[in-house]
Amino acid sequence: MIDVVALAAELLSIESPTGGEGKAVDFVSRWLVSRGWNVTVQEVTPGRGNIWASRGRGVVTLSTHLDTVPPYIPPRLDGSRLYGRGACDAKGIAAAMAAAAESLAASGEDRVDLLFVVGEEKGSDGARAANRLPTSSRFLINGEPTESKLAIGAKGSLRVHLRTRGKEAHSAYPHLGRSAIEPMLALLPTMGEMHLPVDDKLGETTVNIGTIRGGTEANIVPGLCEVELMFRLVSDVQDVKAALERWVGDRAEISYGSHIPAQYFHTLPGFDAAPVAYTSDIPLLDRWGTPLLFGPGSIHVAHTLDEHIDVEELRAAVPAYERLIHALLAT
Repeated sequence: MIDVVALAAELLSIESPTGGEGKAVDFVSRWLVSRGWNVTVQEVTPGRGNIWASRGRGVVTLSTHLDTVPPYIPPRLDGSRLYGRGACDAKGIAAAMAAAAESLAASGEDRVDLLFVVGEEKGSDGARAANRLPTSSRFLINGEPTESKLAIGAKGSLRVHLRTRGKEAHSAYPHLGRSAIEPMLALLPTMGEMHLPVDDKLGETTVNIGTIRGGTEANIVPGLCEVELMFRLVSDVQDVKAALERWVGDRAEISYGSHIPAQYFHTLPGFDAAPVAYTSDIPLLDRWGTPLLFGPGSIHVAHTLDEHIDVEELRAAVPAYERLIHALLAT
């Protein structure tokens, strides 16, 4: 029987920020090979790749990511909690998935695959590559910290850049220039005027002012100001774009970045279910089957210096994944 807490701690001890997952990929692939799994490492960029492990013709795939956000935080076990970067997002989940798959394999079940990808925290280049693999999977159980509930759906996302332009001048003679920052400062406080969509199940569309950049020096009237917004979508992206464009009018330039649509997921009786507000790799792994989203831990502590997972919840995730797999294989 796999000690899932010990396995998670080993994974947490390996620093693996997005782009630098190589050592974690090597550890996990060797761990699986030593237990008889057929392992393919799909190179995504030199020195890092996705891990696809199988024992037969996969019907259900357990998948999560091995990369983490910085900064690195080493593991420590403190009472009932395992702390460290990736404890809940998502190395603890990876350990629970590996332990569940290994337990099923020991009982003779060879229709479960494992897919551990790189790059999820920044650009999802691993998932994009993994979707080109020749899978036979009918169901994908993706792992993110859902507090051990099946997610009924997830909000999508939309990145937007706003730009206001001015005219540079020496700050001693501001009348010769035109500030690009001042109109942006006038625009942003009126963001509440946008009428954004609401969904009965996913809730409200939300927007975050993520970055503000403007000017070059204190003694120069700024010629450019840029703001990056992140919308969390509950409806068609065109609804949000229309509301945004009505709000902005001619007060700023708008350019659109990456977009991931809102999604609904498969659920099963006997499991608590709730929506989540964050996105995952699921939209980029559509060839891996009908999606479910489930994992131990809370997103509320992910990406924080206090990231942790409850030890008992981590242990309970192993039989929970097994129950999910048995239910899907029976359909």
